[in-house]
Amino acid sequence: MPKHALHAVAAAAALVSLAAFGPAPSSAAPPPDRSAGPSAAPTGSPAPARFVPGPCPKPPEPIEALDHARCGYLEVPENRSRPGGRTVKLAAAVIPAAAPATPAQDPVVFMAGGPGGDTFDDIPFLVGSGLNKDRELIVMAQRGNLYDRPNLACPEIDRFNEQAVGLGYDAKRAEQLMLKAAKDCRDRLTADGVDLSAYNTTENAADFADLRKALNIPRWNVYGYSYGSDLALTYLRLHPEGIRAVAIDSVTPPRTATLPWGWSSAAEGIDHIFAACAAQPACKSRYPDLPRMLTEQVRKLEAHPLTLDVPPPGGGKPVKVVLDGGALLNLIVAFTPRPKDLPAALDELSRGNPERFARARAAGSVQNTGAFAHGLTESVACSEWAPGYSEPDVLKAGRKAFPGWPDTVLAQVPQLPFQYPVCRVWNVPDRASIQRVATVSSVPALLISGTFDAKTGASWAKGVARDLSRSTAVQIPGIGHWVVPQSPCAQRVLASFLARPTAPDTACVDGLEPEPFTIVPK
Repeated sequence: MPKHALHAVAAAAALVSLAAFGPAPSSAAPPPDRSAGPSAAPTGSPAPARFVPGPCPKPPEPIEALDHARCGYLEVPENRSRPGGRTVKLAAAVIPAAAPATPAQDPVVFMAGGPGGDTFDDIPFLVGSGLNKDRELIVMAQRGNLYDRPNLACPEIDRFNEQAVGLGYDAKRAEQLMLKAAKDCRDRLTADGVDLSAYNTTENAADFADLRKALNIPRWNVYGYSYGSDLALTYLRLHPEGIRAVAIDSVTPPRTATLPWGWSSAAEGIDHIFAACAAQPACKSRYPDLPRMLTEQVRKLEAHPLTLDVPPPGGGKPVKVVLDGGALLNLIVAFTPRPKDLPAALDELSRGNPERFARARAAGSVQNTGAFAHGLTESVACSEWAPGYSEPDVLKAGRKAFPGWPDTVLAQVPQLPFQYPVCRVWNVPDRASIQRVATVSSVPALLISGTFDAKTGASWAKGVARDLSRSTAVQIPGIGHWVVPQSPCAQRVLASFLARPTAPDTACVDGLEPEPFTIVPK
Protein backbone atom coordinates (compact mmCIF):
# COMPACT_ATOMS: atom_id res chain seq x y z
CA MET A 1 0.00 0.00 0.00
CA PRO A 2 2.95 4.17 -0.17
CA LYS A 3 5.57 3.33 -1.76
CA HIS A 4 9.05 2.11 -0.98
CA ALA A 5 9.91 0.76 2.40
CA LEU A 6 13.46 0.59 1.07
CA HIS A 7 13.45 4.34 0.69
CA ALA A 8 12.19 4.54 4.24
CA VAL A 9 15.18 2.51 5.38
CA ALA A 10 17.63 4.64 3.47
CA ALA A 11 16.10 8.01 4.28
CA ALA A 12 14.24 7.22 7.51
CA ALA A 13 11.08 8.53 5.89
CA ALA A 14 7.66 7.50 7.10
CA LEU A 15 6.10 5.95 4.02
CA VAL A 16 2.95 4.01 3.42
CA SER A 17 2.59 0.36 2.67
CA LEU A 18 0.99 -0.99 -0.45
CA ALA A 19 -0.14 2.35 -1.47
CA ALA A 20 0.53 5.72 -0.26
CA PHE A 21 2.89 8.48 0.52
CA GLY A 22 5.81 7.64 -1.73
CA PRO A 23 8.98 9.57 -2.41
CA ALA A 24 8.13 13.10 -3.26
CA PRO A 25 9.25 14.76 -6.44
CA SER A 26 11.69 17.57 -6.50
CA SER A 27 10.32 21.01 -7.18
CA ALA A 28 12.64 20.96 -10.18
CA ALA A 29 10.64 18.17 -11.80
CA PRO A 30 9.00 19.34 -15.03
CA PRO A 31 5.26 19.97 -14.89
CA PRO A 32 2.95 17.69 -16.84
CA ASP A 33 2.89 18.55 -20.54
CA ARG A 34 -0.84 19.11 -20.96
CA SER A 35 -0.47 20.20 -24.56
CA ALA A 36 0.74 16.69 -25.39
CA GLY A 37 -1.63 14.99 -22.99
CA PRO A 38 -4.41 12.47 -23.53
CA SER A 39 -6.00 12.59 -26.93
CA ALA A 40 -9.21 11.26 -28.39
CA ALA A 41 -9.21 8.41 -30.88
CA PRO A 42 -11.51 8.56 -33.91
CA THR A 43 -15.07 8.12 -32.72
CA GLY A 44 -16.27 4.53 -32.78
CA SER A 45 -12.86 2.92 -33.32
CA PRO A 46 -10.77 1.42 -30.53
CA ALA A 47 -7.40 3.09 -30.31
CA PRO A 48 -4.62 0.59 -31.04
CA ALA A 49 -1.70 0.52 -28.64
CA ARG A 50 1.54 1.85 -30.07
CA PHE A 51 5.00 2.63 -28.80
CA VAL A 52 6.34 6.04 -29.71
CA PRO A 53 10.10 6.52 -29.21
CA GLY A 54 11.12 9.63 -27.32
CA PRO A 55 13.55 11.08 -24.83
CA CYS A 56 14.05 9.43 -21.45
CA PRO A 57 12.65 11.12 -18.36
CA LYS A 58 15.07 13.41 -16.58
CA PRO A 59 14.59 12.94 -12.84
CA PRO A 60 15.92 15.63 -10.48
CA GLU A 61 18.59 13.15 -9.43
CA PRO A 62 20.04 11.73 -12.67
CA ILE A 63 19.78 7.99 -13.18
CA GLU A 64 22.90 6.69 -14.92
CA ALA A 65 21.15 3.67 -16.44
CA LEU A 66 18.89 5.97 -18.47
CA ASP A 67 21.90 7.44 -20.30
CA HIS A 68 22.01 4.38 -22.56
CA ALA A 69 18.35 3.37 -22.49
CA ARG A 70 15.78 3.43 -25.27
CA CYS A 71 12.76 5.37 -24.07
CA GLY A 72 9.38 6.53 -25.24
CA TYR A 73 5.68 6.32 -24.55
CA LEU A 74 3.20 3.50 -24.84
CA GLU A 75 -0.03 5.03 -26.09
CA VAL A 76 -3.12 3.06 -25.06
CA PRO A 77 -6.84 3.67 -24.53
CA GLU A 78 -7.66 5.22 -21.19
CA ASN A 79 -10.70 2.98 -20.86
CA ARG A 80 -10.71 -0.09 -23.08
CA SER A 81 -14.45 -0.59 -22.56
CA ARG A 82 -15.14 2.71 -24.30
CA PRO A 83 -14.04 2.56 -27.94
CA GLY A 84 -13.32 5.97 -29.35
CA GLY A 85 -12.35 7.40 -26.00
CA ARG A 86 -9.21 9.18 -24.94
CA THR A 87 -5.76 7.68 -25.03
CA VAL A 88 -3.07 7.95 -22.37
CA LYS A 89 0.70 7.91 -22.67
CA LEU A 90 2.81 5.76 -20.36
CA ALA A 91 6.53 6.44 -20.00
CA ALA A 92 8.74 3.41 -20.62
CA ALA A 93 12.43 2.62 -20.87
CA VAL A 94 14.43 -0.35 -22.17
CA ILE A 95 17.72 -0.56 -20.27
CA PRO A 96 20.41 -2.63 -22.02
CA ALA A 97 22.00 -5.69 -20.47
CA ALA A 98 25.18 -4.99 -18.53
CA ALA A 99 26.86 -7.84 -20.45
CA PRO A 100 25.90 -6.84 -24.00
CA ALA A 101 28.08 -9.46 -25.69
CA THR A 102 25.84 -12.35 -24.71
CA PRO A 103 22.51 -11.05 -23.45
CA ALA A 104 19.63 -13.44 -22.93
CA GLN A 105 16.89 -13.09 -25.50
CA ASP A 106 14.10 -12.77 -22.95
CA PRO A 107 14.12 -9.44 -21.09
CA VAL A 108 12.66 -8.82 -17.65
CA VAL A 109 9.86 -6.30 -17.18
CA PHE A 110 9.41 -4.62 -13.82
CA MET A 111 6.13 -3.85 -12.06
CA ALA A 112 6.54 -1.33 -9.27
CA GLY A 113 4.89 -1.08 -5.90
CA GLY A 114 2.44 1.51 -4.76
CA PRO A 115 0.15 1.83 -6.61
CA GLY A 116 1.17 5.32 -7.54
CA GLY A 117 4.91 5.33 -6.96
CA ASP A 118 7.38 6.65 -9.52
CA THR A 119 8.75 3.57 -11.28
CA PHE A 120 11.84 5.31 -12.61
CA ASP A 121 13.33 6.04 -9.22
CA ASP A 122 13.39 2.28 -8.63
CA ILE A 123 15.87 1.79 -11.48
CA PRO A 124 19.06 2.23 -9.39
CA PHE A 125 17.83 -0.45 -6.96
CA LEU A 126 16.99 -2.80 -9.83
CA VAL A 127 20.32 -2.31 -11.56
CA GLY A 128 22.13 -2.62 -8.24
CA SER A 129 20.32 -5.92 -7.68
CA GLY A 130 21.53 -7.28 -11.04
CA LEU A 131 18.19 -7.33 -12.86
CA ASN A 132 19.89 -6.28 -16.09
CA LYS A 133 23.08 -8.25 -15.60
CA ASP A 134 22.57 -10.46 -18.65
CA ARG A 135 19.23 -9.37 -20.11
CA GLU A 136 17.43 -6.15 -20.92
CA LEU A 137 15.41 -4.53 -18.16
CA ILE A 138 12.15 -2.88 -19.13
CA VAL A 139 10.38 -0.40 -16.88
CA MET A 140 7.07 1.31 -17.52
CA ALA A 141 5.27 3.77 -15.29
CA GLN A 142 1.84 2.42 -14.41
CA ARG A 143 -0.96 4.59 -15.77
CA GLY A 144 -1.26 7.92 -14.05
CA ASN A 145 2.25 7.89 -12.61
CA LEU A 146 4.93 10.54 -12.78
CA TYR A 147 6.12 11.12 -16.39
CA ASP A 148 2.82 9.74 -17.74
CA ARG A 149 0.20 11.83 -19.48
CA PRO A 150 -1.97 12.41 -17.59
CA ASN A 151 -0.15 12.34 -14.27
CA LEU A 152 -2.57 11.62 -11.41
CA ALA A 153 -0.50 13.43 -8.81
CA CYS A 154 -2.41 15.05 -5.96
CA PRO A 155 -0.42 17.99 -4.59
CA GLU A 156 -3.40 18.56 -2.34
CA ILE A 157 -2.74 15.27 -0.55
CA ASP A 158 1.00 15.92 -0.43
CA ARG A 159 0.30 19.21 1.36
CA PHE A 160 -2.00 17.39 3.77
CA ASN A 161 0.79 14.92 4.53
CA GLU A 162 3.06 17.82 5.44
CA GLN A 163 0.48 19.07 7.92
CA ALA A 164 -0.50 15.66 9.27
CA VAL A 165 2.72 15.14 11.25
CA GLY A 166 1.59 17.92 13.59
CA LEU A 167 -1.82 16.36 14.19
CA GLY A 168 -3.00 13.26 15.98
CA TYR A 169 -2.92 10.26 13.65
CA ASP A 170 -6.67 9.69 13.96
CA ALA A 171 -7.63 13.27 14.91
CA LYS A 172 -10.88 14.68 13.59
CA ARG A 173 -8.99 17.65 12.15
CA ALA A 174 -6.68 15.27 10.28
CA GLU A 175 -9.70 13.49 8.81
CA GLN A 176 -11.30 16.76 7.74
CA LEU A 177 -8.14 17.93 6.01
CA MET A 178 -7.58 14.58 4.31
CA LEU A 179 -11.14 14.47 2.97
CA LYS A 180 -10.87 18.01 1.64
CA ALA A 181 -7.55 17.21 -0.04
CA ALA A 182 -9.01 14.09 -1.66
CA LYS A 183 -12.11 15.96 -2.85
CA ASP A 184 -10.06 18.83 -4.25
CA CYS A 185 -7.81 16.42 -6.13
CA ARG A 186 -10.71 14.39 -7.46
CA ASP A 187 -12.55 17.50 -8.60
CA ARG A 188 -9.47 18.81 -10.40
CA LEU A 189 -8.68 15.51 -12.14
CA THR A 190 -12.24 14.90 -13.30
CA ALA A 191 -12.51 18.52 -14.49
CA ASP A 192 -9.47 17.76 -16.66
CA GLY A 193 -11.39 14.84 -18.17
CA VAL A 194 -9.70 11.98 -16.31
CA ASP A 195 -11.86 8.85 -16.09
CA LEU A 196 -10.89 7.65 -12.61
CA SER A 197 -12.73 4.35 -13.08
CA ALA A 198 -10.13 3.39 -15.71
CA TYR A 199 -7.20 3.51 -13.28
CA ASN A 200 -7.30 -0.03 -11.95
CA THR A 201 -5.30 -3.26 -11.98
CA THR A 202 -7.15 -4.76 -14.95
CA GLU A 203 -6.24 -1.82 -17.17
CA ASN A 204 -2.69 -1.77 -15.77
CA ALA A 205 -2.29 -5.44 -16.70
CA ALA A 206 -3.60 -4.82 -20.21
CA ASP A 207 -1.08 -1.99 -20.58
CA PHE A 208 1.81 -4.39 -19.95
CA ALA A 209 0.36 -6.92 -22.37
CA ASP A 210 0.19 -4.17 -24.99
CA LEU A 211 3.75 -3.08 -24.20
CA ARG A 212 5.15 -6.53 -24.94
CA LYS A 213 3.39 -6.60 -28.30
CA ALA A 214 4.28 -3.02 -29.17
CA LEU A 215 7.97 -3.76 -28.53
CA ASN A 216 7.76 -6.97 -30.59
CA ILE A 217 9.04 -9.14 -27.72
CA PRO A 218 8.09 -12.82 -28.15
CA ARG A 219 8.71 -13.77 -24.50
CA TRP A 220 9.70 -11.96 -21.37
CA ASN A 221 10.04 -12.44 -17.63
CA VAL A 222 8.08 -10.48 -15.04
CA TYR A 223 9.35 -9.15 -11.70
CA GLY A 224 7.02 -7.19 -9.42
CA TYR A 225 7.00 -6.26 -5.76
CA SER A 226 4.25 -5.24 -3.31
CA TYR A 227 1.36 -3.85 -5.39
CA GLY A 228 3.46 -4.88 -8.39
CA SER A 229 3.03 -8.51 -7.28
CA ASP A 230 -0.75 -8.01 -7.23
CA LEU A 231 -0.44 -6.57 -10.74
CA ALA A 232 1.90 -9.36 -11.91
CA LEU A 233 -0.52 -12.06 -10.73
CA THR A 234 -3.43 -10.27 -12.41
CA TYR A 235 -1.37 -9.95 -15.59
CA LEU A 236 -0.48 -13.66 -15.49
CA ARG A 237 -4.15 -14.58 -15.04
CA LEU A 238 -5.52 -12.33 -17.80
CA HIS A 239 -2.64 -12.24 -20.31
CA PRO A 240 -0.51 -15.40 -19.90
CA GLU A 241 0.76 -15.40 -23.47
CA GLY A 242 4.42 -14.48 -23.86
CA ILE A 243 5.31 -14.90 -20.18
CA ARG A 244 8.36 -17.10 -19.62
CA ALA A 245 8.54 -16.76 -15.81
CA VAL A 246 7.14 -14.60 -13.01
CA ALA A 247 8.96 -13.49 -9.85
CA ILE A 248 7.01 -11.70 -7.14
CA ASP A 249 8.50 -10.03 -4.09
CA SER A 250 6.58 -9.01 -0.93
CA VAL A 251 3.52 -10.84 -2.13
CA THR A 252 0.13 -9.14 -2.26
CA PRO A 253 -2.48 -11.77 -3.19
CA PRO A 254 -5.22 -10.21 -5.35
CA ARG A 255 -7.96 -12.33 -3.79
CA THR A 256 -7.11 -11.28 -0.22
CA ALA A 257 -5.80 -7.72 -0.70
CA THR A 258 -8.46 -5.89 1.30
CA LEU A 259 -8.26 -3.15 3.89
CA PRO A 260 -8.68 -5.43 6.96
CA TRP A 261 -5.81 -7.57 5.62
CA GLY A 262 -3.42 -4.79 6.59
CA TRP A 263 -3.85 -5.62 10.27
CA SER A 264 -2.86 -9.28 9.98
CA SER A 265 0.22 -8.35 7.96
CA ALA A 266 1.26 -5.72 10.51
CA ALA A 267 0.91 -8.17 13.40
CA GLU A 268 2.84 -10.89 11.57
CA GLY A 269 5.79 -8.68 10.70
CA ILE A 270 6.06 -7.17 14.17
CA ASP A 271 5.73 -10.59 15.81
CA HIS A 272 8.59 -11.90 13.69
CA ILE A 273 10.82 -8.97 14.67
CA PHE A 274 10.13 -9.53 18.35
CA ALA A 275 10.63 -13.31 18.03
CA ALA A 276 13.97 -12.75 16.32
CA CYS A 277 15.07 -10.53 19.20
CA ALA A 278 14.04 -13.23 21.68
CA ALA A 279 16.17 -15.73 19.75
CA GLN A 280 19.31 -13.62 20.19
CA PRO A 281 20.60 -13.90 23.78
CA ALA A 282 21.91 -10.34 23.97
CA CYS A 283 18.66 -8.88 22.63
CA LYS A 284 16.49 -11.10 24.80
CA SER A 285 18.46 -10.19 27.90
CA ARG A 286 18.37 -6.44 27.20
CA TYR A 287 14.76 -6.28 25.91
CA PRO A 288 12.99 -9.23 27.58
CA ASP A 289 9.34 -8.42 26.81
CA LEU A 290 8.95 -6.34 23.67
CA PRO A 291 5.27 -7.21 23.02
CA ARG A 292 4.33 -5.87 26.45
CA MET A 293 6.52 -2.80 25.96
CA LEU A 294 4.90 -1.98 22.61
CA THR A 295 1.39 -2.36 24.01
CA GLU A 296 2.23 -0.14 26.96
CA GLN A 297 3.70 2.57 24.76
CA VAL A 298 0.78 2.52 22.31
CA ARG A 299 -1.69 2.85 25.16
CA LYS A 300 0.33 5.55 26.89
CA LEU A 301 0.82 7.67 23.78
CA GLU A 302 -2.79 7.30 22.71
CA ALA A 303 -3.94 8.51 26.12
CA HIS A 304 -1.29 11.24 26.37
CA PRO A 305 0.21 12.13 22.97
CA LEU A 306 3.60 13.82 22.87
CA THR A 307 4.01 17.09 21.02
CA LEU A 308 7.59 17.88 20.07
CA ASP A 309 9.63 20.18 17.84
CA VAL A 310 12.26 18.10 16.04
CA PRO A 311 14.28 18.47 12.83
CA PRO A 312 13.55 16.01 9.99
CA PRO A 313 16.10 13.19 9.51
CA GLY A 314 17.84 15.07 6.71
CA GLY A 315 18.26 18.16 8.85
CA GLY A 316 16.65 21.55 8.61
CA LYS A 317 14.31 23.66 10.69
CA PRO A 318 12.52 21.77 13.48
CA VAL A 319 8.88 20.95 12.84
CA LYS A 320 6.03 20.26 15.21
CA VAL A 321 5.13 16.58 15.44
CA VAL A 322 2.48 14.76 17.41
CA LEU A 323 3.41 11.24 18.46
CA ASP A 324 0.39 9.21 19.53
CA GLY A 325 -0.38 5.48 19.52
CA GLY A 326 -1.51 5.40 15.91
CA ALA A 327 1.55 7.29 14.72
CA LEU A 328 3.83 4.92 16.64
CA LEU A 329 2.27 1.82 15.12
CA ASN A 330 2.38 3.24 11.61
CA LEU A 331 6.00 4.28 11.88
CA ILE A 332 6.87 0.69 12.83
CA VAL A 333 4.87 -0.70 9.89
CA ALA A 334 6.55 1.80 7.58
CA PHE A 335 9.96 0.43 8.65
CA THR A 336 11.11 3.52 10.56
CA PRO A 337 13.20 2.94 12.61
CA ARG A 338 14.82 -0.04 10.92
CA PRO A 339 13.85 -3.42 12.42
CA LYS A 340 17.33 -3.91 13.89
CA ASP A 341 16.88 -0.63 15.79
CA LEU A 342 13.25 -1.16 16.82
CA PRO A 343 13.88 -2.78 20.23
CA ALA A 344 16.30 0.00 21.18
CA ALA A 345 13.92 2.69 19.96
CA LEU A 346 11.03 1.24 21.98
CA ASP A 347 13.23 0.95 25.06
CA GLU A 348 14.35 4.56 24.69
CA LEU A 349 10.73 5.64 24.27
CA SER A 350 9.74 3.78 27.43
CA ARG A 351 12.45 5.67 29.32
CA GLY A 352 11.31 9.09 28.13
CA ASN A 353 13.38 9.48 24.96
CA PRO A 354 11.13 9.55 21.84
CA GLU A 355 13.84 10.97 19.57
CA ARG A 356 14.03 8.13 17.03
CA PHE A 357 10.29 7.96 16.49
CA ALA A 358 9.81 11.72 16.58
CA ARG A 359 12.42 12.31 13.87
CA ALA A 360 10.89 9.56 11.73
CA ARG A 361 7.51 11.24 12.14
CA ALA A 362 9.05 14.57 11.14
CA ALA A 363 10.21 13.03 7.86
CA GLY A 364 6.62 13.23 6.63
CA SER A 365 6.82 17.02 6.74
CA VAL A 366 9.20 16.96 3.78
CA GLN A 367 7.06 16.47 0.68
CA ASN A 368 8.60 17.54 -2.63
CA THR A 369 5.12 17.80 -3.98
CA GLY A 370 3.89 15.98 -7.05
CA ALA A 371 5.77 12.73 -7.67
CA PHE A 372 3.35 10.28 -6.13
CA ALA A 373 0.19 9.47 -8.12
CA HIS A 374 -2.32 9.48 -5.29
CA GLY A 375 -5.03 9.42 -7.95
CA LEU A 376 -4.02 5.89 -8.94
CA THR A 377 -3.67 4.89 -5.29
CA GLU A 378 -7.19 5.98 -4.38
CA SER A 379 -8.75 4.54 -7.53
CA VAL A 380 -7.26 1.11 -6.85
CA ALA A 381 -7.82 1.17 -3.08
CA CYS A 382 -11.42 2.32 -3.39
CA SER A 383 -12.44 0.00 -6.22
CA GLU A 384 -10.49 -3.15 -5.28
CA TRP A 385 -9.46 -3.15 -1.59
CA ALA A 386 -12.28 -1.35 0.22
CA PRO A 387 -15.49 -2.89 -1.21
CA GLY A 388 -17.24 -5.62 0.73
CA TYR A 389 -15.91 -4.47 4.08
CA SER A 390 -16.56 -1.52 6.38
CA GLU A 391 -15.07 0.46 9.26
CA PRO A 392 -16.35 -2.10 11.80
CA ASP A 393 -14.57 -4.86 9.85
CA VAL A 394 -11.30 -2.94 10.06
CA LEU A 395 -11.76 -2.46 13.79
CA LYS A 396 -12.58 -6.16 14.27
CA ALA A 397 -9.43 -7.17 12.37
CA GLY A 398 -7.39 -4.73 14.44
CA ARG A 399 -8.71 -6.11 17.70
CA LYS A 400 -7.83 -9.62 16.59
CA ALA A 401 -4.31 -8.60 15.61
CA PHE A 402 -3.56 -6.50 18.71
CA PRO A 403 -5.91 -7.43 21.57
CA GLY A 404 -6.27 -4.78 24.23
CA TRP A 405 -5.07 -1.86 22.13
CA PRO A 406 -7.19 1.32 22.04
CA ASP A 407 -9.98 1.28 19.47
CA THR A 408 -8.89 4.72 18.28
CA VAL A 409 -5.68 3.09 17.00
CA LEU A 410 -7.31 -0.06 15.65
CA ALA A 411 -10.04 1.79 13.73
CA GLN A 412 -7.56 3.00 11.10
CA VAL A 413 -6.02 0.37 8.85
CA PRO A 414 -2.21 0.68 8.88
CA GLN A 415 -0.86 3.16 6.34
CA LEU A 416 -4.30 4.12 4.95
CA PRO A 417 -6.08 6.26 7.56
CA PHE A 418 -9.64 7.41 6.89
CA GLN A 419 -9.78 5.21 3.80
CA TYR A 420 -13.51 4.52 3.88
CA PRO A 421 -14.49 8.20 4.16
CA VAL A 422 -11.97 8.96 1.42
CA CYS A 423 -13.52 6.28 -0.79
CA ARG A 424 -16.96 7.83 -0.33
CA VAL A 425 -15.45 11.04 -1.68
CA TRP A 426 -13.47 9.33 -4.44
CA ASN A 427 -16.55 7.47 -5.70
CA VAL A 428 -15.30 4.87 -8.17
CA PRO A 429 -17.11 1.63 -9.14
CA ASP A 430 -16.76 -1.56 -7.10
CA ARG A 431 -14.35 -3.94 -8.86
CA ALA A 432 -13.89 -6.47 -6.06
CA SER A 433 -15.52 -9.39 -7.88
CA ILE A 434 -13.36 -8.71 -10.93
CA GLN A 435 -10.08 -8.39 -9.05
CA ARG A 436 -10.33 -10.78 -6.10
CA VAL A 437 -9.63 -13.90 -8.11
CA ALA A 438 -6.89 -16.48 -7.60
CA THR A 439 -4.27 -16.84 -10.30
CA VAL A 440 -3.94 -20.50 -11.28
CA SER A 441 -1.01 -21.14 -13.60
CA SER A 442 1.74 -23.56 -14.58
CA VAL A 443 4.11 -20.75 -15.62
CA PRO A 444 7.27 -21.04 -13.48
CA ALA A 445 7.04 -18.66 -10.54
CA LEU A 446 9.27 -17.47 -7.71
CA LEU A 447 7.79 -15.98 -4.54
CA ILE A 448 10.14 -14.02 -2.26
CA SER A 449 9.10 -12.82 1.19
CA GLY A 450 10.86 -11.11 4.08
CA THR A 451 10.07 -12.33 7.57
CA PHE A 452 10.13 -8.76 8.97
CA ASP A 453 7.65 -7.44 6.41
CA ALA A 454 4.82 -5.67 8.29
CA LYS A 455 3.11 -4.48 5.10
CA THR A 456 2.66 -7.76 3.24
CA GLY A 457 3.02 -10.58 5.74
CA ALA A 458 5.36 -13.36 4.60
CA SER A 459 2.83 -16.14 5.24
CA TRP A 460 0.46 -14.87 2.57
CA ALA A 461 2.74 -16.16 -0.18
CA LYS A 462 1.87 -19.74 0.76
CA GLY A 463 -1.70 -19.59 -0.53
CA VAL A 464 -0.56 -17.98 -3.77
CA ALA A 465 2.12 -20.65 -4.27
CA ARG A 466 -0.47 -23.44 -3.98
CA ASP A 467 -2.19 -22.13 -7.10
CA LEU A 468 1.05 -21.91 -9.09
CA SER A 469 1.94 -25.50 -9.88
CA ARG A 470 5.58 -24.79 -10.78
CA SER A 471 6.42 -22.32 -8.05
CA THR A 472 9.28 -21.92 -5.60
CA ALA A 473 8.70 -19.89 -2.43
CA VAL A 474 11.46 -18.57 -0.18
CA GLN A 475 11.44 -16.52 3.01
CA ILE A 476 14.45 -14.34 3.75
CA PRO A 477 14.95 -13.96 7.52
CA GLY A 478 15.39 -10.48 8.93
CA ILE A 479 14.32 -8.55 5.83
CA GLY A 480 11.28 -6.30 5.52
CA HIS A 481 9.33 -4.97 2.56
CA TRP A 482 10.84 -5.22 -0.97
CA VAL A 483 13.33 -7.97 -0.30
CA VAL A 484 15.59 -8.23 -3.35
CA PRO A 485 17.42 -4.87 -3.09
CA GLN A 486 18.11 -5.54 0.60
CA SER A 487 19.33 -9.15 0.39
CA PRO A 488 22.31 -10.45 -1.61
CA CYS A 489 20.92 -13.96 -1.12
CA ALA A 490 17.57 -12.96 -2.61
CA GLN A 491 19.43 -11.42 -5.53
CA ARG A 492 21.26 -14.70 -6.16
CA VAL A 493 18.02 -16.67 -5.93
CA LEU A 494 16.31 -14.34 -8.41
CA ALA A 495 19.25 -14.50 -10.84
CA SER A 496 19.21 -18.30 -10.62
CA PHE A 497 15.46 -18.34 -11.24
CA LEU A 498 15.72 -16.15 -14.32
CA ALA A 499 18.44 -18.45 -15.66
CA ARG A 500 16.57 -21.68 -14.80
CA PRO A 501 12.95 -20.92 -13.88
CA THR A 502 12.04 -24.52 -13.04
CA ALA A 503 15.15 -25.21 -10.92
CA PRO A 504 16.35 -22.09 -9.09
CA ASP A 505 19.22 -22.42 -6.62
CA THR A 506 17.92 -21.46 -3.17
CA ALA A 507 20.83 -22.90 -1.16
CA CYS A 508 21.92 -19.51 0.19
CA VAL A 509 18.67 -19.23 2.18
CA ASP A 510 19.63 -22.18 4.37
CA GLY A 511 21.19 -21.00 7.59
CA LEU A 512 20.39 -17.31 7.07
CA GLU A 513 19.74 -15.43 10.30
CA PRO A 514 18.62 -11.87 11.01
CA GLU A 515 21.51 -9.52 11.74
CA PRO A 516 22.11 -8.64 15.40
CA PHE A 517 19.77 -6.10 16.90
CA THR A 518 21.05 -2.78 18.20
CA ILE A 519 21.81 -2.99 21.92
CA VAL A 520 21.82 0.30 23.82
CA PRO A 521 23.31 0.23 27.34
CA LYS A 522 20.95 0.99 30.20
